[in-house]
Amino acid sequence: MIDWSKLTFHYTETDYIVRCGCRNGVWEEPYATSDKYMSIHVAATGLQYGQECFEGLKAFRGVDGKVRIFRMEENARRMQRSAEGLLMTPVPTEIFCKAILLALEKNLDYLPPYETGATLYFRPVLVATTPEISVGPGKDCEFIVIPTPIGPYFPNGFKGTPFLVNRTIDRAAPQGTGQWKVGGNYAASFRASEMAHALGYECMFTDAKTHRYIDECTASNFIGIKRLATGDYEYLTPRSSAILPSITNDSLMTLASEMGLKVTRRRIRLEELTDMCEAAACGTACVISPITKVVDLDKNVTYDFGEPGPILTKLYQALQDIQYGRVEDKYRWTRIFEL
Repeated sequence: MIDWSKLTFHYTETDYIVRCGCRNGVWEEPYATSDKYMSIHVAATGLQYGQECFEGLKAFRGVDGKVRIFRMEENARRMQRSAEGLLMTPVPTEIFCKAILLALEKNLDYLPPYETGATLYFRPVLVATTPEISVGPGKDCEFIVIPTPIGPYFPNGFKGTPFLVNRTIDRAAPQGTGQWKVGGNYAASFRASEMAHALGYECMFTDAKTHRYIDECTASNFIGIKRLATGDYEYLTPRSSAILPSITNDSLMTLASEMGLKVTRRRIRLEELTDMCEAAACGTACVISPITKVVDLDKNVTYDFGEPGPILTKLYQALQDIQYGRVEDKYRWTRIFEL
C-alpha cells in the first residue's frame, strides 16, 4: 500500500511499462509488458555514444474524479525535436500518445488520489539500438514509457529552495545539445548539483560562454518577477540556446500575460537578481519551486527572496487549477479521461 503523502521524486515500480520498436524506419505498435528490463546490444549507439532522449509528463486525478494528462501532444513534439537533433527516427505523435494512454490504462492503481499532492509521472525514453563502433548515428531504436507515482521534485516543494551559483562546471554549451532533452545534459549536471547539495543548496547554472548570465536551475527553467516603476510586474525568463524549452514555462508565460504581467524572454545577468522581488525554478517535475535565496560565493553576494511571493503563488495556483480540473481549461492543454 502506497502512502501517497510520503512520495518523493524517486522511482516506484508499477505493474507495467509500454514498449515499441522502430526497425528500418518503420514503427511497431506499442504494447504493455511487466518486464522492466531490456536486452540491448553492447555496441548499440545509445550505449556507445549516448544517442538517446527522453521526456517527462504527468497525469492528474482531478477534483471531478476524471484523469487529466497535461500537454501530451506538446511533449511528443519536443521529443521529436530532440530525436531529430540526434539523427534518430522521431516517434510519431499518434504512437507517443497511444503509448502514454496504454501506460495509464495499465497502471490506474498507481494514480494518486486528488489532493494528495502526488501525480502519476510518465518517463518516455527513446534509445538507439543499432550496433556500431564507428562514430555515427544508429537508425533502429526502442521507445519505452515508464510510469511511476511521484511527489515533489524539490523536498521543500512550494515552500521554497535556496540555490548556489555555479561557474566551475558547464552543463551544456551554446548551440549544443542543451536545447534537446538528452541524457548527457543531465549527467553533465551531476557533479555541480552534488557540490551544491553538500553545502545545502540546489545548483544554479550560468552560461557556459561567459558565466555572467543565468541559464538554468538544476534541470529547470528560471523565472524572475520584477516590479516595474509603473507598479506593474514583469515576468523574466532566460533566452539561451543551451537550455531546454520548458512546456511548463511556456504555459506560465501564457498565464502571466493574461494576468497583465509583461512577459520577457532574454539573457539575464546574475546582478539583475537584485531588481527581482520573486524568483523560482519551473518545469514538469517541480511545477513552480520558489527560490528563497541565491548565494554567489565567488562574489560574496546573497540575493534574498524569502517566502513565496504573491505573483508566483497566483501563477502556481492558476496552473494547478487547470491541471486538476478546478477551472475550465480554455487553452485545451489537458486531455481528459473518465475512469
